[in-house]
Amino acid sequence: MKKRLIDFLAYLGIGQTKFEEKVGLSRGFVNTLRDNVTIKTLNKIETVYPELNIDWLKTGEGDMLNMEKKRMAINKIDLHPEDVPLYNAVAAAGFGSFDTMLSEENIIDYYRVPLFKYCDFMMYVKGSSMYPKYSNGDIIACKILHSVQFLQWNKVYVIATSEQGFLVKRVKESDKDDCVCFVSDNKEYPPFDINKSEILGYALVVGVIRLE
Repeated sequence: MKKRLIDFLAYLGIGQTKFEEKVGLSRGFVNTLRDNVTIKTLNKIETVYPELNIDWLKTGEGDMLNMEKKRMAINKIDLHPEDVPLYNAVAAAGFGSFDTMLSEENIIDYYRVPLFKYCDFMMYVKGSSMYPKYSNGDIIACKILHSVQFLQWNKVYVIATSEQGFLVKRVKESDKDDCVCFVSDNKEYPPFDINKSEILGYALVVGVIRLE
């Protein structure tokens, strides 16, 4: 089970410590993992990472990911040109351009929202760094930029980075050469600079779906 969990973390592109913190497990849980994990612990893991096939984690049988989701029942022939894919942002995070990071295997479902018909993808907001503009669990609709010449300062973008996967931030001009400044709306999160060489692409956030 330990090896399978490590394989899953490698797929996500996250470290053991980050995994333990997100699930609420003790430090060093992964390194000391045995096959007698409690149901309560497995439920905690499944809650945070629903894409993980818990039966595979326990027994090694089947596929690592829960691919039997709604999207698997979608008949592509029935898709409308205005249907926009909703991606699993956690699974999609990793190395590569938007085209590779937003691969078909990470599509959760498709949605048709008239105002979003010209968008390229939708994804969930994770965390509170962009609150109150966006809250954890919001779905944002995004339009991929194919040229950074049209980058608008102080607009909110989804940024694909080589080290941190996807980030949702306001983009501002940096005082440092060859860098871009990323700013959170939540003042508890300080702004930071990222070298342009680490930025793989931008997508402008054009809309949001929020539940009360």
